[in-house]
Amino acid sequence: MIRRWTVFACCALAGAVLGWWVAAREGLAWGMLLGVTLWQLLDTLHARRLLGWLRSEQSNETPVLMAGSQPRLPGVWGEAADRVRRLLKNRHAQYRESQARLDEFLDALQASPNGVVLLDDAGRIEWCNQMAAQHFGFDAQRDLQQHIANLVRDPAFSAYMAAANFSHEVLLPGSASTPARPVRLSVHAHRYGQGRKLLLSRDITALEQAEAMRRDFVANVSHEIRTPLTVVSGFIETLQTFPLKKAERERYLGLMAQQSQRMQTLVDDLLTLSRLEGSPLPGASEWSPARALLSQCEQEARALSSMLAPQGQELVFDSSAACEIAGTGRELVSAMSNLVTNAVRYTPSGGLIRVSWSLLPDGRGQFRVTDSGPGIAPEHLSRLTERFYRVDRSRSRESGGTGLGLAIVKHVAQRHGAELQIESQVGQGSTFSIVFPAARVREQPQPA
Repeated sequence: MIRRWTVFACCALAGAVLGWWVAAREGLAWGMLLGVTLWQLLDTLHARRLLGWLRSEQSNETPVLMAGSQPRLPGVWGEAADRVRRLLKNRHAQYRESQARLDEFLDALQASPNGVVLLDDAGRIEWCNQMAAQHFGFDAQRDLQQHIANLVRDPAFSAYMAAANFSHEVLLPGSASTPARPVRLSVHAHRYGQGRKLLLSRDITALEQAEAMRRDFVANVSHEIRTPLTVVSGFIETLQTFPLKKAERERYLGLMAQQSQRMQTLVDDLLTLSRLEGSPLPGASEWSPARALLSQCEQEARALSSMLAPQGQELVFDSSAACEIAGTGRELVSAMSNLVTNAVRYTPSGGLIRVSWSLLPDGRGQFRVTDSGPGIAPEHLSRLTERFYRVDRSRSRESGGTGLGLAIVKHVAQRHGAELQIESQVGQGSTFSIVFPAARVREQPQPA
């Protein structure tokens, strides 16, 4: 301020001296007035330059203070410009930091596996992530400021938003839901701020399918066990109530033993599935000869064939390649034996069953079972590995099947990195193959 008044005084004095020099005493006052006016004009010019600079900085929606944009002003106006520039610089730094945090927060919401929708107090969309756009069929950019009720027209959702009772969630189909592949969403609304709402959506299709599979599994197990239990309990009651001849008693005991064996087989298969799902993956340190595995399958298949097909079946086992398979031998035998015994069960008397092990040109190993049975219709092929799924329920139960064999085969194949392949045509038989990766197959070393 001292400098400002010093300049003012100098301008007034210079004007007075100039007026004295021009018009002596009469020009003294006019000269002083002229100096003061000149100082006022310069001071006003500096103030306007500062005001113009401030207006240009404040008019930017995203202000960026450029180096050298500050006007060079003398005196108090220059000091004011410096202070304002520092204030603007701090404000810009805070703005950039806040914008960076907001971007990080939005990126985190974008990465969320759940859908997130922000609604204003009128129910219009303020922001949504890509997962929410996928769930509801939104366009994340085009549908901003659109009312949620105009985009999601499901009656359950409309009633949920109208009731404004957000203590629970609402279930509705997703935008990509089709009769062949239904998609189910769980949507939950939460209030925040001044009348705003947060919508969280979650895809629960897999959870509902898992729950349905659990219910079906329990129902199927109960049904499978109840049938032989009913037969056994009925025969026990008959033996306890009526005096029977020796032949009848032996026949009843034989049927009871058969049903007991059926329950035992079912329990064994369930335990096998449980063990496969809960045990660690097999390593590559244990090697089993393919010929030994086929030999064990052949023994079981011929024993089962003699019981189910009295007129005989033609069983051909071929293992031309002397190879070894890396994996758990018990699991491999279980998978291979299930394929072979299934072929025996479904091939009529006099039919042909061919079992082979071969080494493919790319180094993979293939276990292949071909039968001349009735074949399988195409609509059943994709569901054959489901638990308790049967193409012909009566035929499977008569032959002693549990409906878990192919599920066990699928689990064993997946645990060993192998692939289960199924080919079948109605009336022309079926072919089931397990193709092992080359990393789990090697030529059997010859003894010295």
